[in-house]
Order: sequence, then structure tokens, then C-alpha cells
Amino acid sequence: MSSEKTLILDARQVKQKIKRMAYEIYENHSKDRTVVVAGIDGQGYTLAKLLAKELESISPIKVLLTKVFLNKDEPQQDTVYIDSDLKDIKKRVIVVVDDVLNTGRTMAYSLKPFLDVEVKCIETAVLVNRSHSSFPIWPKYTGYELATTIKDHVEVVFGKETAVYLK
Repeated sequence: MSSEKTLILDARQVKQKIKRMAYEIYENHSKDRTVVVAGIDGQGYTLAKLLAKELESISPIKVLLTKVFLNKDEPQQDTVYIDSDLKDIKKRVIVVVDDVLNTGRTMAYSLKPFLDVEVKCIETAVLVNRSHSSFPIWPKYTGYELATTIKDHVEVVFGKETAVYLK
């Protein structure tokens, strides 16, 4: 396997995508006082923090940030849970966030804790959508659509060297 990486999005473009996604969330939920942004543990949570910060900077919406914990390799084996009290998310808009949507499996299992409580709606947000859906999951908010083969790997890097690469 080649270790070569192709730059897909640089830091400026990633920031721009996150800002656009935040504006879309605001446009769709301008009448809501609070939105729950639930990041999947790992890169999804990192993206959720950036998205939440951007949403709060451009709108009056209060963001309740929560982390979704699940075993990504075998999500049906372990309990999927969040680090917030379920009563705090009751009757709220939930936006579940991950860095890359590949088959939809991780995102589908990450919805489990929200199915146990009455919520206003559940939406999904991803920085990169690879569109290899095996599950009925389509992101409401997408930073970038990327046509890939199933063997390709998308690497999202946050921090000092923020970028998205195709390997």
C-alpha cells in the first residue's frame, strides 16, 4: 500500500467548511435557543467542538456539547452512551458529528442514546462524506463530498497542521 498522501483540504478550507456548516445549522434552527452538538469520540468530538464554537460565535444559539462513546470496531458489543444527562437533551435538536462518513455504520450506532429520550429532531454533520452508504445515513450538513474507492483512506488532521488527506 502506498504511503503517499494527497491534500484534499488545507487548514483555511477546513475552517471555511466548518463555518459554512455552522451557518447552515443556524439557518435551520434559528428559532431554537439551544442545540445539542454531539461529537463521536475521537475526531468527531474534535470537529464537534470546532463546530459548536463557530455556531456560538455567529448566532445567539446556546450549544450543549456532548461526547458520544462507542466501540467503533464492534459497536453492537458495547454500550453506546453520552457524557450528558439525558434530561438535558430532552426535546432538543441533536446534531451528531463525525469527521468522515464512510458506510454510515458508526453514525448509525451513535444515534442509540438519543433514541431513549424524546428529542425534537436528530441530524448528522460530517466534514467529509465518502458516500459508501451501507446504512440509511445521509448527512444533513456536509463540509465536503469526496468520491473515493472503498480501499482509499481519508485522514482528517486537526490542530496545528489541520488538513484533510486522501491516502
